[in-house]
Amino acid sequence: MITGIEINRRTPFVGGASFGAVGTYERIDGMATGTLDPAHLRNAGIALLDQAPRDANGRVPYRTDFVLLRPSDAAKGNGRLLYEVNNRGRIMLFANLCAGAAGNQPASAADLGNALPLHLGFTLLWTGWDPGAPKTTGLSLDVPVIDGLTRMIREEFVSGTRLGVHEAFRLSYEAVGSPVVSVRRTQTAPRTPVLAVLADSRTVRLLPTGTTPETGSIYEIRYQATKPRVMGIGFAATRDFVSHLRHNGAALTGRPMTHTLAFGISQAGRYLRDHIAHGFNADEDGRRVFDGVYTHVAGIGRLFHNTPFAQPFRTRTWHEDHDFPEVEFPLSTTPLHDPLTGAIGALLRGDDTDPKLIETNTSTEYWQKGASLLHTDPLGTRDVALPPHVRCFLIAGTQHGGKAGMPRDAGPCRYPRNWHDPMPAVRALLVALDAWIADGTPPPDSRVPRIDDGTLVPADRVAFPTIRGFQPPAAANDAVPLADWTDPKPALRTYGVLVPQVDADGNERAGIRLPDIAVPTGTFMGWNLYAPPYPDGELADRDGSFLAFADTAAARQASNDPRASLAERYAAMSRAEMVRATVAALLRDRLLLPADADAYLRQDAAGES
Repeated sequence: MITGIEINRRTPFVGGASFGAVGTYERIDGMATGTLDPAHLRNAGIALLDQAPRDANGRVPYRTDFVLLRPSDAAKGNGRLLYEVNNRGRIMLFANLCAGAAGNQPASAADLGNALPLHLGFTLLWTGWDPGAPKTTGLSLDVPVIDGLTRMIREEFVSGTRLGVHEAFRLSYEAVGSPVVSVRRTQTAPRTPVLAVLADSRTVRLLPTGTTPETGSIYEIRYQATKPRVMGIGFAATRDFVSHLRHNGAALTGRPMTHTLAFGISQAGRYLRDHIAHGFNADEDGRRVFDGVYTHVAGIGRLFHNTPFAQPFRTRTWHEDHDFPEVEFPLSTTPLHDPLTGAIGALLRGDDTDPKLIETNTSTEYWQKGASLLHTDPLGTRDVALPPHVRCFLIAGTQHGGKAGMPRDAGPCRYPRNWHDPMPAVRALLVALDAWIADGTPPPDSRVPRIDDGTLVPADRVAFPTIRGFQPPAAANDAVPLADWTDPKPALRTYGVLVPQVDADGNERAGIRLPDIAVPTGTFMGWNLYAPPYPDGELADRDGSFLAFADTAAARQASNDPRASLAERYAAMSRAEMVRATVAALLRDRLLLPADADAYLRQDAAGES
């Protein structure tokens, strides 16, 4: 339960800018304190909570940062709370959903992009849930540490990819004794021992002194770790603070909140799937916390969080973090039998605490995050029907980190990267989720590739066009439950991961086909391959690719490209006419908002793509 709220700062948001009929917003930065009863049934699943230090009342204390944005005139708001789960301490909503600037401290209205949730009148909330998030983000969580507990664990580091270039390796926990370090070029290659030293209790450096990690290679460190934090309190902190605002927070929000929605991108989406699966969408009194939940690019992922010595920043792909926890049955919201473990279950709990749920994924999550298992049986042999309060969508031809302004060069990859923006569909579906919650208007039906119509197939059966110099990946990332992440062994059986089938251009046939896919200028894929100095040909980390069409038939023939050129495909009907027809259909189906429809038409009229 929440025991106190301290407001540290209260200011007009972005200089008092006005957001349509809603007007101005106020930003409130503060800290909430809470305590948990380890004996309470709804806290029983929090790992290590029973070993945590307690206060005089026998409860375990915690503190969480929060940021609240509320309409200055609360009566002009829509009365609904939109909670975004932060991603490693970062607010993602404005930079991604709204096509604005990155950062937790936007300085001007321009940094907010289209500021969609503010124009809609939401009260917005962020809180700390990850004790490992940098305190400088303003969204951290303080939880107890368990002194005296040690365990042999493992970590992996790859220099030059997700976390930039490593000069040394910063461990998640304090080490006791000397670490054992190895390196391998790919995740399937044998490990080679390397010399290293513990420079301080949490820093490992390679030897001889001055040796730097090889770009793209996987360095594994095994060490005796100590002082784990009670990480799972993050779930309870979210649950308790959101529930407190909903039922007792009118003084802070300016008016009672009628409904609550949650939104999460990538790691934050996986957090929300875990939040639901572990039962935290019910507060300690059994009341539903979030009426609606929207996850984007989470695949079937869960979070390496509610366990001793957790490392929630990790995300499992083919090359990196492959042998860390993320795949955990149940995978789908539909009740199914797990042939690997014998369990029966569903992500949702089948009672009044279940939220209405929308899950969107890009092509990358089918290749790297097992997204097909959201809507098939665990072995990938048949399609399954989703519950009536769940929708699932593939946004065809998009990549994991897709948003406005994505790079178009190859970066660390063999092919130019995928710049297709999925956010117009995400914005439309977030609005649809809100209407579903607020007034019962059903959202669009799910749009996913299916086994029964041939749009969902094994990776080796994808009919990519044969293009000179083009090599598809040998396989998609596997999906397997991990028996022991500290000492993983090769899996004897895996779940049946499938990927979307493509048309003659190499673009995916199923899902939401935004104008850049429905009326294409090239082939957009959710995967890419590494190029030197990275492991050449290895399935790259969540990058997609784009192969442009030739301009003319002569250029196409000269390059031996089987895909029709731009001149050939848009001879009978102009691309502008086809874009208009596509936009009209998406508007009709509520998969595009009017502002985004207008933007597509303006973009096409200007000759941009």
